[in-house]
Amino acid sequence: AMAFIIRSALVKNRSLWLPGLSAVRAVSSPGGPTPPFTTLSVSQPATAVTHIELHRPEKRNAMNKAFWREMVECFTQIAEDPDCRVVVVSGAGDVFTAGIDLMDMASEVLQPEGDDMARTSWNMRRIIAKYQETFSVIERCPKPVVVAVQGACVGGGVDLITACDIRLCTQDAWFQVKEVDIGLAADVGTLQRLPKVIGSRSLVNELALTARKMYADEAKESGLVSRVFPDKEAMLAGALEMAGEIAGRSPVAVQGTKVNLIYSRDHSVAEGLNYMATWNMSMLQTEDVMKSAAASMEKKSPKTITFSKL
Repeated sequence: AMAFIIRSALVKNRSLWLPGLSAVRAVSSPGGPTPPFTTLSVSQPATAVTHIELHRPEKRNAMNKAFWREMVECFTQIAEDPDCRVVVVSGAGDVFTAGIDLMDMASEVLQPEGDDMARTSWNMRRIIAKYQETFSVIERCPKPVVVAVQGACVGGGVDLITACDIRLCTQDAWFQVKEVDIGLAADVGTLQRLPKVIGSRSLVNELALTARKMYADEAKESGLVSRVFPDKEAMLAGALEMAGEIAGRSPVAVQGTKVNLIYSRDHSVAEGLNYMATWNMSMLQTEDVMKSAAASMEKKSPKTITFSKL
């Protein structure tokens, strides 16, 4: 049922497939959350590109209980959707996200149920693991995920973007590992993924231990983001252009590349090479290789090739 609902929402928005500024305007100002979601707007601004917008602008896109559940539902569907080859994630309004919605989440996080310490702790662990899943699904999704950040990206926002594959931001963006300021260690991905994203362990420790803000230029310099844009419209145009480049390539090649990049990050070089050999012993047996080679010899772009859905 969820697959049908999301696909219906995408079909409804196929009028957004026109490239260029019309697509940017559609991406940056949709009508509201896409039912059945209450915190996410889902559209298809270009062929094979799915756009997910955090959509609680009146709450600075703060992450309430519904958001944590809906992200899992949405990305689980996208992972299996043959009509999607790449995902763009952004935030409605002037702010990417203010992080966790403390008012909405306090009862579950601060008052876990249980008859004694062991049972309370067991339930607390289950709750934390459930929230970790919200961003792990992004990483497990074989479709590359480009995230576009404007304004504030606080707390849970950093957990979210470090699970994405490509990070872009505006010149006015800033990032903050906020958790120590509210009395806890970040527990849904930042402490595990940020050290893999930024080369300097010292900088990671500084950001996590002081909760200071990091602005766009430093984010670019440190490797947290790969590109900085003057404003949100330019950033969304850049994100769509990049997504179009990815979507135009063989989905067998693109998705295999993402899976193996993540595997190699978490394993030795020898293990990564072994996994790669096992992966490609079957994945090389695809018509996509011959099609791509023929286009290359004819000096044609891969985007001129019609690849089968995956």
